Amino acid sequence: MASITLNNVGLGSVSLDLRVRDRELVVLAAPRSCGHSSILRMIAGLDEVTHGEILLDEQRINDVPPGDRDVAFLSGDYTPYPRMSVYENLAIGLEHRKFAKTEIRKRVLAVAEMLGLEKELEALPLSLLLEQQRRVGLARAMALQPKVYLFDEPFAGLGPDGARRGRTEIGKLHKRSSATIIYATSDPAEALAYGERMVVINQAGLLQDAYAATIFREPADLFVAGFLGDPPMNLVRGTLKQERDGLLFSEDGDGTIAVRLPASRFPNAENLVGKPVVLGIRPQEIEIASPMENGDRLAASFRVLVERVELRDTATDIYIQTGAHELICRSYQWGDQGKGGNRLQFAIQPGNVHLFDASSGQRIMRGP
Repeated sequence: MASITLNNVGLGSVSLDLRVRDRELVVLAAPRSCGHSSILRMIAGLDEVTHGEILLDEQRINDVPPGDRDVAFLSGDYTPYPRMSVYENLAIGLEHRKFAKTEIRKRVLAVAEMLGLEKELEALPLSLLLEQQRRVGLARAMALQPKVYLFDEPFAGLGPDGARRGRTEIGKLHKRSSATIIYATSDPAEALAYGERMVVINQAGLLQDAYAATIFREPADLFVAGFLGDPPMNLVRGTLKQERDGLLFSEDGDGTIAVRLPASRFPNAENLVGKPVVLGIRPQEIEIASPMENGDRLAASFRVLVERVELRDTATDIYIQTGAHELICRSYQWGDQGKGGNRLQFAIQPGNVHLFDASSGQRIMRGP
């Protein structure tokens, strides 16, 4: 067993309760300086637990020395010992734990082969590429075969391809290992990429704990909605008005967005009529309006200024100005329509939007 439990652990001005089950991979997602690194360091024994307790396999480890916790910690600022060979860097942790030389060699050769480092074992780390140096850190942790792996943005500084390859190795490790893995990141795209259980925190504490797909589809509040996603969710402030067959959202100020919402879709929103609310729209849910949508009463079609355009691999990010808000549309229909400066008609489908209470920040639950 390798479960991790945090009971009322102090994190800045708040306390955190969290349980990670045996062999589970959990992603801690938070903006920088919001405590996700501190959580890992406390579990590893590198930072003091000033309040509460941490349990490993139901045993309190607050006062257990780091070397006796059977935990491997790897952060993005890991630097191999420059005067030691790659082999010596991978072996040193095992040597400190008094493993036999034959067992050390067996483990080092095994992890080097797994991570493509077998040809670099005699090299000095500074002669390696940055991605290879990151792999040395991962290999060193893997050689220990711990009960728990703690990863604190271990691929920081790598390009998108290198980070993706690193995440692939973490995924392989999770499948073949009996260890528990906690992975901390401030990168929303990386947090979602694992597709595993995610715990979103900020300086107010734990905000949402669910699988990545659930959090993406149903963010608990405005912070989670604005933090997760690439690009993040568009958040439009406005008010609700009661209509005979539903509700009408109208953008604040001189904004052009007006969305009719069936009452059955947001059965809990009627008590917010006349009060400030926030409409959430994923960039992928905004598109250039087609002639059919222009005549569709249910579709929310609005005219906006296209400010600038950024080309992506298979899509185009269009930055549009409604008059009151700047939004991002990730379009698959843009084609070759210029670089911006024109007014065009865009549309969203009401079934794809979210509503948030502007006062509390909480998402208004949607109906079936």
